[in-house]
Amino acid sequence: MASPVFELKEILSGKYGEDSKLIYDLSDQGGELCSLRYDLTVPFARWLAMNASVQHIKRYYIAKVYRRDQPAMTKGRMREFYQCDFDIAGSYDPMLPDAEILRITSEVFAGLGWEGRYTIKINHRKILDGVFEVCGVPQDKIRTISSAVDKLDKSPWEDVRREMTEEKHLEPEVADKIWEYVQQKGGQDVLKSLQSDSTLMANASAKKGLEDMELLFGYLEAFDVLDRISFDLSLARGLDYYTGVIYEVVTEGSAPSTDEGQKVQRVAKKEKAKDFDEDRSNDPSVGVGSVAAGGRYDELVGMFSGKTQIPCVGISFGVDRIFSITKARMEADKGAVSVRSNEVDVYVMAFGGKGFTGLLKERMEVSRVLWDAGIKVSSFSLSCGTVLTLVLCQAEFAYKLKPKLPAQFKAAEAGGVPFAVILGEDEQAQGKVKIKELGLPEGHPEKDGVMLDLKNLVPEVQSRMRKKREEEDGVNSISASTNGLSITDS
Repeated sequence: MASPVFELKEILSGKYGEDSKLIYDLSDQGGELCSLRYDLTVPFARWLAMNASVQHIKRYYIAKVYRRDQPAMTKGRMREFYQCDFDIAGSYDPMLPDAEILRITSEVFAGLGWEGRYTIKINHRKILDGVFEVCGVPQDKIRTISSAVDKLDKSPWEDVRREMTEEKHLEPEVADKIWEYVQQKGGQDVLKSLQSDSTLMANASAKKGLEDMELLFGYLEAFDVLDRISFDLSLARGLDYYTGVIYEVVTEGSAPSTDEGQKVQRVAKKEKAKDFDEDRSNDPSVGVGSVAAGGRYDELVGMFSGKTQIPCVGISFGVDRIFSITKARMEADKGAVSVRSNEVDVYVMAFGGKGFTGLLKERMEVSRVLWDAGIKVSSFSLSCGTVLTLVLCQAEFAYKLKPKLPAQFKAAEAGGVPFAVILGEDEQAQGKVKIKELGLPEGHPEKDGVMLDLKNLVPEVQSRMRKKREEEDGVNSISASTNGLSITDS
């Protein structure tokens, strides 16, 4: 289900708290004020309000969003980037959709091979609001103080406290009471500790939030997700539309470097960035941030319809951030299979002696046979960049009548193509071709390739590709299983 890249400005206004300053505003020729979408959640809620017949729906959507933030390209922080959203809309028994969202989140990161290398931080807006009320935060300052608390993942308490008291004029003793709560994090032990706090349980908002969390922990236990969960009272999520459970996924690099980064951050706040458009990839004060985040937003649809509310819960995955971390891990892991720059499985090439014709039509015919079998093939040197897209093939072709053999091998190796099919004029006349696995070490019995009948080419290629993938899967699974292990002296 797609939504427009831009919305009327009034649709996005008042939904994002202090992050509203990151919205790109536009004006069209007719004088309407528009904005580029900041996320995929508000447009989805607006669509639900416009389609009243849809009362229950599960949906996912991958699309670009836009934020006027300072970029850090290698850390996946960009102004135009992809998000993947999954949402569940409709009235259900409490916390069941929320638990499913978190189960799906754990499946996604397990599929990426991130087991043991990420944490899902969760909290509840009603608990946080209850904490603020118990501590004495005025009602008109709850959202702005919540935004300050949300910075604890990248700034020390001293800086956050200063923002609360000096910039937002909160009484210092109130700020100190807040700190006693928001520094708590853990699992069900935190839940039990809060439930034993008679002052907090006397607050209606906090009590309702804790009841929800007790249900959620039970469901997450059934879904086998608890070991990835951290109940973190400092998690606030600055967006205004959240009404219940909130969560974000963090990993190494999410926060800035603890000591150096936070020092640089304090200096930057005083001096401000000299160039807001400058890429801050090498700035230690900038972390990757969360790689996925979301929560429950039960009142957002009603803001547009003015009628019946449709409760919703969802999560957004930061595709670019996930890719940047995954790529960095693979580059750092010497045992991992290298990332290929294309999906080509076989490079079809030819060679010959004096009077070599190039075997152009023969290469094309062999490529066609392999394409028909579902094998991705490139049959010419990867050089000029002309692109021809065929069914089951994503191959770049430079149309060369007589390509040189070294240039063909160089092109195949540069693209990380695993296999070459080599045609020779004498072999072609005998109905034979040679298949060669690229990258084999010296001394390997098949270093120079294996000759076979052309009629057996397809099953041979399929068999070798299957074996190759099994070997790669084995290497990656071993690499993933050893991540996080360390050796200690006994």
